[in-house]
Amino acid sequence: MIEWLKQLRKSFGFSFLWLICLIYFTQGFRTFVWTAVSYQLKDRLKLSPSASQFVYSIAIFPWSIKPLYGILSDCIPIGGRKRIPYLVVASIFSLFPWLVLGLNAPLMDSKVHLMISLTVQNLGSAMADVVVDAMIAEAVRFERAAFTGDLQSLSWLAMAIGGICGSLLGGYALTNIEIGQIFLLFSLLPSIQLLSCGLVKENPLGSKFLPELSNSGSSQIVNGDNNVLDEDSSNSERSRISTSRRKKRRTNKKKRAVIKSKSQISEKDGSLALQWFHTLKMAACSLYSAFRQPIILRPMAWFFLAHVSVPNLSTVMFYYQTEFLNLEASFLGTVRVVGWLGLMLGTFTYNHYLKKMRLRRILMLAHVGYSFMSLLNIALVARTNVVFGISDKIMVLCGSAFHDAIHQFKFMPFLILSGRLCPPGIEGTLFALFMSINNLGATIGSFMGAGLASVLNISSGSFDNLLLGMVIQVLCTFIPIAFLFLIPKEATGIST
Repeated sequence: MIEWLKQLRKSFGFSFLWLICLIYFTQGFRTFVWTAVSYQLKDRLKLSPSASQFVYSIAIFPWSIKPLYGILSDCIPIGGRKRIPYLVVASIFSLFPWLVLGLNAPLMDSKVHLMISLTVQNLGSAMADVVVDAMIAEAVRFERAAFTGDLQSLSWLAMAIGGICGSLLGGYALTNIEIGQIFLLFSLLPSIQLLSCGLVKENPLGSKFLPELSNSGSSQIVNGDNNVLDEDSSNSERSRISTSRRKKRRTNKKKRAVIKSKSQISEKDGSLALQWFHTLKMAACSLYSAFRQPIILRPMAWFFLAHVSVPNLSTVMFYYQTEFLNLEASFLGTVRVVGWLGLMLGTFTYNHYLKKMRLRRILMLAHVGYSFMSLLNIALVARTNVVFGISDKIMVLCGSAFHDAIHQFKFMPFLILSGRLCPPGIEGTLFALFMSINNLGATIGSFMGAGLASVLNISSGSFDNLLLGMVIQVLCTFIPIAFLFLIPKEATGIST
C-alpha cells in the first residue's frame, strides 16, 4: 500500500494527489453535516416527513446539471485556465453557506433560507466533483495513462474513508455540540480545499484562446504615403498645395488608425466571446447528437425510469426510526458506517462474481433484492420482528448494509455501460450527462416519495399509513424489470 502511494506521488506529485484525496474525502465526510441537517429539519423546524424530503429534493438538484459545469470549464477558461479557477469558485460555494448558517441562527431556523443555502452548497460540491474528475482524466491522458485505475481507486478510497469518519463523528457530534457549531466545524474542510487550490499549478492555455492584437494599424501609421512631392520643385504654389494636402492626409490617416486600433481591441473581445459561444454550441450539439442515438438513449432511459418509478421513502423512514423506534443519533451514525461497509462489500462481490454476468440479469437481481429489502422494512413497520425476538437495531443495521450492497450491484453496471457507450472526444462531458440523468431520476424519485407521504398523510408522530406506503414501494420495484429490454441483450459487466 505504501509503495503504491509512493509510486503515485512520484508520477503525479504530492500537491495533485493531496487535492484529489481532499476533495473526495470531503465528499464522503458530508455525512457528518447532513446528519445534522436532518435533525435540524425534523426537530428545530418541525417539518413533516414530506416537507423535509421536499427540501432535500430541491437541495440536491445541482447534482442533476453536472454537464453544465463540465461544458463551462471545458469551453470558457478563466484567466487562461480551465480547472483551478472553477475549483476555487466551487470551494467558495461549498464554504460560505456553512459559515453563514453557523454564524446566523435566524437563517438556520428559516426553511427558505436553509434550503437556498443547502442548494448553493450542493452547487459547489457538484462543480468540484466535475472539475476534479476532469483533472484526473487529463492527468492520466497526458502524463501516466497506466495509472487510470489507480487514481480512481485512490479517489474512491478517500471518499469511503471520509464517509466512515463523517458517519461516526456525525452521530457523536449531535449528542455533544450545537448544530450551528457542527456547520462551522465542517466548513474547515472547504476552507482547506480552497487554500489547497493554490498548491496545484495549471499551465495557461496559450494564445489559441487569446488571439493576438493585429499590428496592421500601427504599420499603416509608420508606412504612410510618401509619394506626395513632385519632382518639379520650381513651382512653389504647387509645392505648398501638395504639402497642405499631405498634412491633411496624414492627419486623417492618424485618426483612422486610432479608430481602427480601438475597433480591433473591441473586435478581439468580440471574437473571443464569439469563439466561446461557438465552442459551447458545438459541445451542446455533440452531446445532443450522441445522446439521441438509440444505443445510448435506451439504456439511459431505463436507469432514469428505474429511479422515477420507485418512490424514495428514506426521509420518512428516518422520522420513523428516530420518533417511533427512538433510535439515537450515535446509533444512526453507526448504521451509515455499516452502509459504507456494505457498499465496499457490494463492489468486491460484483468484481469477483458478477462482472461476467449479463447486465439484464444483474439489474433484475438487483431489483429483486430491492424488493426483499423493502420487505424487511415492512416487517419492521409491522413489528413482525418483535414477534420473533429480533431487535429493531439488528433490523436497521442489516437493512442498511444489504441495501447499500445491492445498490452497488445496480450502480456498477451503470458505470460500466456509461463508459462503454461514451464516444471518443466527448467522454468526460457525456459521462457527466449520464451521471446527471441518474441524479435527476433520483431527485424525481425523492419528489415521488414526498408526494406519496403527503397523499397517505404520513406525518411526524403519525405513521399509521406507513405500512401501506412500504407495500406500494415494494410493488413499484418490479416496474423497471418490465423494461429491461432497453438494456443491450449481450452486454456484460466487463468494461472491455
